[in-house]
Amino acid sequence: MRFLKWLAEPALVAALMVCATTAIAQPFYVPSGSMEPTLRIGDAFIASKYPYGFSRWSLPYGLGPSSDTRLFGKMPGRGDVVVFRSPGDPRVTLVKRVIGLPGDHIAMRAGRLVINGATVPLTPAGLGHVENHDGSKEPVAQYTEELPGGMRHPIFKLSANGPLDSMPARIVPPGHFFAMGDNRDNSLDSRVPVAEGGVGMVPMENLVGRAVMVVGSYDFRNAHSVRDWLGQFRLSRFLHTI
Repeated sequence: MRFLKWLAEPALVAALMVCATTAIAQPFYVPSGSMEPTLRIGDAFIASKYPYGFSRWSLPYGLGPSSDTRLFGKMPGRGDVVVFRSPGDPRVTLVKRVIGLPGDHIAMRAGRLVINGATVPLTPAGLGHVENHDGSKEPVAQYTEELPGGMRHPIFKLSANGPLDSMPARIVPPGHFFAMGDNRDNSLDSRVPVAEGGVGMVPMENLVGRAVMVVGSYDFRNAHSVRDWLGQFRLSRFLHTI
């Protein structure tokens, strides 16, 4: 009996943690620059699990049954930054921005996003700095993009003639969404089919949650020595809403 009482408390804590990360929120880490400038390499953020309802991917390791519908399901909004399981490899978790919803026609023309035949407005927003794999940074043009419905968000754009800057119109099928990275020239997203190493159209079932807040950020790529370690905390990004 004494052993069972001793075991009950940690078991209860573990159960509460599983329930919390399944139904309420879950932390994630950003290892790449595909969502710059919105999310930077080294950001740790929280994703809310309940805005879109729940699927098997809301559970640890995707242990639930597969289904075309979500429990308490709700459609994401255009412009939401979402966490989802990769359609090509569900073991991989990705974060991108929702650009297209079921029935939308999505195209790219000379680097400009076109939704349902209308070119999405872009407003120059000065220069940003994109981070390279070695930790160095280089200047890049930053714009503010305004999606249908009024959602405005920043993007990085290096050129208008890159390999992802031209795409004929594709229709988002029922039960799917079209996702893109904000770092438009450095994101394998729904513009690239799964068979070519991209994301393709994402099933709603694969949604995990909506990114809501950066809780911490650390520029580990530039922490070259022990004396540099403390200085690489990006305090300005702590508790930064997404």
